[in-house]
Formats: sequence, structure tokens, C-alpha cells
Amino acid sequence: MTATSWVEGADPGPYGLAHLPYGVFSTSKDPTPRIGVRIGDRVLDLRALATGTFFLPWIRPAFHDGSLNAFLAMGPPAWRLVRHQLTEVLSDPRHRDRIATLLTPADKARMHLPFRVADYVDFYASEHHATNLGRLFRPDAEPLLPNWKHLPVGYHGRAGTVVPSGTPVIRPRGQRKTPDGPVEFGPSARLDIEAEVGFVVGVGTDLGTPVGPDDFAEHVFGAVLVNDWSARDLQAWEYVPLGPFLGKSFATSVGHWVTPLDALAAARTAAPVQDPAPLGYLQEADRFAYDLSLSVRWNGTEVARPPFAGMYWTPAQMLAHLTVNGASLRTGDLYASGTVSGPEPGQRGSFLELTWGGREPVTVGDGESRAFLEDGDTVTIAATAPGPDGEVVGLGEVTGTILPALD
Repeated sequence: MTATSWVEGADPGPYGLAHLPYGVFSTSKDPTPRIGVRIGDRVLDLRALATGTFFLPWIRPAFHDGSLNAFLAMGPPAWRLVRHQLTEVLSDPRHRDRIATLLTPADKARMHLPFRVADYVDFYASEHHATNLGRLFRPDAEPLLPNWKHLPVGYHGRAGTVVPSGTPVIRPRGQRKTPDGPVEFGPSARLDIEAEVGFVVGVGTDLGTPVGPDDFAEHVFGAVLVNDWSARDLQAWEYVPLGPFLGKSFATSVGHWVTPLDALAAARTAAPVQDPAPLGYLQEADRFAYDLSLSVRWNGTEVARPPFAGMYWTPAQMLAHLTVNGASLRTGDLYASGTVSGPEPGQRGSFLELTWGGREPVTVGDGESRAFLEDGDTVTIAATAPGPDGEVVGLGEVTGTILPALD
């Protein structure tokens, strides 16, 4: 049996002792952002904990930063040591009186972007998503392009527009081609979401140094939910020949809480068999996926439950491909999986797929019909994963509301 926490209501629960995700928060009494760990419906202030002698001297300065970056850069030995210490202090009742004073109710914490984003890369790793889009865009051709099963396709995004959950999303404007031919400029009329899982890099590399897939856990600290908002009409006009640009770069939302990889150990599962076998640099000695069950809610109505376990390309392969040309990793790099979609209609992680190009609207909220996002709509993406001994780990949800385009 795993240990349980003395924090009331923490176990069992999505933020129990087996999880301990990291975020950055402030309060009305102390507006300075600092690092916290979620336990139940409380946030443990690690800056306050590091003020004393609890952590080793070489670790304490990391918790006086206003982001996770300094801690991420310390690597697996520090990550595991701190996780062990936090598990001990939150499970042993002898620490209750001292630690209870450092807990803030989660609903009183103002959450911030948990880490400074260095670079952002988004992949296209779901075979079901790629196949659906191929059928929509190229109905008379093979849905998968010739390269798709040979490499994890991706694009380089805009780190400066990665925003924390809850940040309103202003409807983007840009060029779009009308059905009858003319090109016009205006607000996107086909605004969409992409339900994704992101991975946060802790340990960087020197330029020219590839990272093999079996070294994934030596560099990646944890996972975070991602909504890669997408303006499909802008994207359709601009993406040939260089790929997504303005249709993606206006906003990418991430959850407030970063789940350490160690908290997902019980969620590891066999990844899909790849045919053809990938090239050597993408082959994994220990090939695995994460059994995450995503949930997409549109104005409060659950419209999809995408399964992450079925992604054709694994997070380790994405990292290997990202660096195989010698591109360096930096602390705070974020790379995302691309839309998570499964084989069933109710498992599609984008509204483009869910409504089949807008031709099959869905009912959301109070009976309203939707094909794409309208101003005022709110989308929330959540996820759960198996934890130890039958527990459930709940990744921090990511949410956003659409605001009208600027004049």
C-alpha cells in the first residue's frame, strides 16, 4: 500500500500523495509568485519551506525563484530527492503542526504560468487525428502523407503566446480564402481547439548533441495539459508550403500544474506497434506510452474523451526527433503531442474532427448547436491517469474562454 497524507481529504483523490504536482501561485496577502505543490485542495508553499533548513542548501535557492525553471534545471537527482522529502513531510503526522501553517486553500491561490517557456514545439503524433484530417482535406487520396509513419511530424510554435489556464483567448484575425475565391481579411470563422499533452524539459543539452529516446526521463521533468487553439480558416490558407503560422501562434494554453513523470509511473503502458519499424534513432529499448484519459468539455458539456495511450509516436520518440539534427534543449522547453484522438467519433480531440469539418454540429451548454467556437464559449480539457494501488491521478485542467476579435 502507498502512504497516505495527513492533509484532510487528500487521499484518495486526484491530487493525493501519489501525485504532488508543481505550480506557481500567489495570494492576496502576498502577491509575489512562488512555487507550490498541490496536495488535496491545498497548496504547500515551497518558498516558505525552503526558508528554513528543510531542503539541502544547494536545493533551497531554486524555491526562491518565481518559476520552476531553476528547480527543473537541477535534474533527476534533485527531482527525486525533493519528491521523497515532500512525501515524507506530508505523510508523517509528526510534521503536521509545522507544515499546516504553510498550506493555502487552492481556491485562494492565484495561479501563474508554472515555468518560463524557452521554446515550443507541437507534434502531430496521433494516427487517428492525422487520418481524420487527411480524409477531410484529401478525400480522394491516401489520408496519411508518405512521411507520416517514418518520423514524428511537428512545427515550431511561438513560446511568447503560451499562456496559463484561465487566460481569455482573443479571436484571431488574418487572411482567409472564401469559398467563391476572393481572399479577405477578418476574424477567424472556424476557431478550434486541440486537446493535447505537453512535456516540460528540465535538463538542457549543448548544441549539436542529440538525445536518444531511452534518455527521455533524464531530460523531461513532467507533463502538462495543453490546448493548442487553432484558427482553421487562417491555417488552411497559409500552411502551404511551410506549415502553421498565424493560425496557431495567437495562443496556446497550458495547465497550472506540472505532473512529475514519477507520478505517472503506474500509467505506463505498451505503445502501439509501429509498421514499418522506425529508423534506428527512433527505436526504443523500453517502448511505452502513458495511459491518460482526456476529457473535453464545451460550455460545460463533455463532447469527447480522447485516449492518449494510442498515440503512434511516443513522447520519447518526439524528443529524439526534436534533437536528432543537433538542436539543443533548454530548461523550460515545451513540446506537445498534437491533437489526441482515438478511433471512435466520441474520442476526437479537435472540433474540426468532432463536427467533421463543421458539417455535423454538436449540442453543447443549454442545447445550443456548435460547429466551431463562438465568442463567449469556454472549453476545458481535463485528464486522469492510473495511480498506484488503484488510485487516480488527475492532471491539472486547462481552460479558456473566447473573447471577440479586436477592432
